[in-house]
Amino acid sequence: MTDTDTPDDLVLVDTTDRIATITLNRPQARNALSGALLSRLRAAVAAAQADDAVDVLVLTGADPAFCAGLDLKELGSGRSGLASPAPAPDTPVADRGPLPAGPKPVIGAINGAAITGGFELALACDFLVASERARFADTHARVGIQPWWGLTVLLPQAIGYRRAREMSATGNFCDAATALAWGLVNHVVPHDDLLPFTRGLAADIVSSDQRAVRRIYATYHAGSLVTAGDAWLVESDAAAAWQGRGLDAAEIERRRGAIADRGRQQLG
Repeated sequence: MTDTDTPDDLVLVDTTDRIATITLNRPQARNALSGALLSRLRAAVAAAQADDAVDVLVLTGADPAFCAGLDLKELGSGRSGLASPAPAPDTPVADRGPLPAGPKPVIGAINGAAITGGFELALACDFLVASERARFADTHARVGIQPWWGLTVLLPQAIGYRRAREMSATGNFCDAATALAWGLVNHVVPHDDLLPFTRGLAADIVSSDQRAVRRIYATYHAGSLVTAGDAWLVESDAAAAWQGRGLDAAEIERRRGAIADRGRQQLG
């Protein structure tokens, strides 16, 4: 598929119960990222981030793959924006990855292979839920290209430098069980349960205070860009600003009771 072939169904979006499920829909090419698909994906994510009816985004792929990476035929042609990795010097860090920045959580529902650029797309999500069929690999070195969407930053954050270096140097594949053991994914579930389970987590997020969720996520992001000591200051400054606006003691007590009841229901 080329940039001139841009059907409307390259990316599917379903918004239900304040959850936007965004599906890469190029299954015949294992959801490889053409210029057209990447453009539509970014537009869909930006629209969901700006939509007041959405609190959480779920990103997945049409079976059998999550995303096989960049369309190498298109990349090799030299005619595509896929071959232009360098951001402008003043591009904010949050805007250097494959997804546009936004305040709302993005959960990756990894239904199959997530390879190279597709692996970077998964890493751009806030956290991951994997089908038992999920597979991960960094094959940049085997293709003979360099990562430019933050893999060398985000992968070691997820699994540690030694494992990240092994994955990048070998290009070996990692199955779902290993990804869970390494901390790359938060959960592994049966394939047919992937979207229901992930949407269940998204619903849990929806039921939280959205202003608080977004402020905490912004604090995580700001803290990731500085040293550990400065990250403590980022957090304390955010808390001081938040609490400084005043707190409703009665509302906090009401929520505390609801949290206790929820804990009893979850843990028995």
